[in-house]
Amino acid sequence: MEIIRTVKRLGEVTDTARDAGKSIGLVPTMGALHAGHRSLVERARADNDIVVVSVFVNPTQFNNPDDLRTYPRTEEADCRMLEDCGVDYAFIPSVDEIYPETDTRVFDLGPVAEVMEGAMRPGHFNGVAQIVSKLFAMARPTRAYFGEKDFQQIAVIRRMVEIEGFDLEIVPCPIVREADGLALSSRNVRLSPEARQIAPKIREILLSSLDLKAHGASPLEVAAATEAAINDVEGLDAEYFQIVDAKTMQPVNSWAEAGEHGSVGCATVYCGGVRLIDNIRY
Repeated sequence: MEIIRTVKRLGEVTDTARDAGKSIGLVPTMGALHAGHRSLVERARADNDIVVVSVFVNPTQFNNPDDLRTYPRTEEADCRMLEDCGVDYAFIPSVDEIYPETDTRVFDLGPVAEVMEGAMRPGHFNGVAQIVSKLFAMARPTRAYFGEKDFQQIAVIRRMVEIEGFDLEIVPCPIVREADGLALSSRNVRLSPEARQIAPKIREILLSSLDLKAHGASPLEVAAATEAAINDVEGLDAEYFQIVDAKTMQPVNSWAEAGEHGSVGCATVYCGGVRLIDNIRY
């Protein structure tokens, strides 16, 4: 595996691959890699001739400076995992390499970016669009891989691809979980032992919401009951739980209102001061 630090070198290796008729799979990450990332890399490895994984903690998508400062950075361990997975190139640039000048672009992401995470974290999705569009332009991949834990982010990236006219396939990949159901996240390492014991209850409550639907509750009733159940657990504090159309990310008032892609319930929950996200399909 070659570690690449510059945009110029990334362009050289991906241009060479494309000229040889090879497909390129890109897995954008912010490092602190875990088994969830491994699953994305393995899918990319199975689908493509060449696999590129970017490791870059993108400052423009953090609206909380403390969150950016405390975000885990584990480059040495990340590189070991990527090499074990058979990655061809690890792109690990500096902030100055990605942003030699301030990126002032503002994307018209529309309604998919205005609800839930978009409402709670102003500017976050514009920062995501900035970095992902840069990576797509630099690597020009055939396919790019994203985990469904960040369900709304995938909808936002699809919108950005539409706006920018990138010719590539966005491949969503299933959430990978711990044995107790907690969705894998780089933030989980920040959970205290006590909070780590509580965190799996988020998944338990989301699963129990399926029973509410089965017994005739509307999306609004399910959402209200589920958020209340989360808040009833000592140590959990729901920022929101919303049930939305799985494509448009807009709230649904009835199950029939969701389009052909169905509904998804999206949760953001503070557990011991750590902000965790999860979701469930209906």
